[in-house]
Amino acid sequence: MTARIATVSLACLATVLLGACARGEADQRDVIRAPQAQVLGEPVSCVSLDRIERTQVHDDYTIDFHMRNNTIYRNTLPARCGSLGFERRFAYQVSTGQLCRQDMIRVITGSGIDGVTCGLGPFVPVELVPQPR
Repeated sequence: MTARIATVSLACLATVLLGACARGEADQRDVIRAPQAQVLGEPVSCVSLDRIERTQVHDDYTIDFHMRNNTIYRNTLPARCGSLGFERRFAYQVSTGQLCRQDMIRVITGSGIDGVTCGLGPFVPVELVPQPR
């Protein structure tokens, strides 16, 4: 009788854990809100600060850097940057005239309190794919 209860308990535990894993994957997909983009070339490690016209934060993982020459570089962060997608603002401090993949950004919160610090990924040249209406 005890062996049967243990087997049933393990089966229930496995079901719960698999459900949690599936929910975790679905939750992660739900937080990716960046528009589709077509890759135009090889990633670059850095972008020149004086060429950045504006940035567009899409979610906790994705920032598009719109450059003065109409190029868009998409930076997909290697790890989730909590509250970046909500706040949509970040700061950085660099010692050169470039922002690079090894640099860190800091989320700026609405209350002015320093947010989390996150690492950047490579800068990939992209073209945004028009969304059907």
